[in-house]
Amino acid sequence: MRNLIAAASLTLLAVTLNAATATANPATTIKDATGASFTGDATAGEKTFRQCAACHKLEAGKNGIGPSLNGVAGKKSASVAGYSYSGPMKKSGITWNDQALADYLENPRKAVPGTKMTFAGLRKPQDRANVIAYMKKAGGGK
Repeated sequence: MRNLIAAASLTLLAVTLNAATATANPATTIKDATGASFTGDATAGEKTFRQCAACHKLEAGKNGIGPSLNGVAGKKSASVAGYSYSGPMKKSGITWNDQALADYLENPRKAVPGTKMTFAGLRKPQDRANVIAYMKKAGGGK
């Protein structure tokens, strides 16, 4: 009986830890131009995000050369207070879901012609999925 209770307790603990991890690390899946799917790895994305960190912060209210990316997932484009966006970004009407972020990060100037963002983009879809997963984990987001 003790072994049965111990096994049930361990199962409950595993389920609880998995649920907590899923909440702390929201799933990120994107598709590339061919339709292939890529699942993001926040740990790998932290390293890739270093390219972004020169201009963007993940702390709320801390704009740099670019706007704060805190909680960007699920937000409308050009919605960070205190940041001066380009006209095209204001007019884009984008809601930053995983795929919209991936498409933008692949080639920002193609996705939103006239954007102020000068970064050439992340060419590898896995890098894009990873950095989005990291942004969601470290800076909040859906």
